[in-house]
Amino acid sequence: MGDGFRGLGGGFLGLFWIVILVLVVAWMVKAAVGSRNRSTQKSALELLQERYANGEIDREEFLQKRKDLSG
Repeated sequence: MGDGFRGLGGGFLGLFWIVILVLVVAWMVKAAVGSRNRSTQKSALELLQERYANGEIDREEFLQKRKDLSG
């Protein structure tokens, strides 16, 4: 009877560590993806500057929108 209980406890302990490992890996993946998304997002001012540089808006519109963003 003791051997069966010990085997069952060992199985649960192994399952426990597998669950912990899966949770740690999932947390690390989520953290890595989150930091990558934050670094690739551009601010509104950066987007506005790109639109002006690409000729999508003229100088007056750029200056007005930049003023709107800053205040």
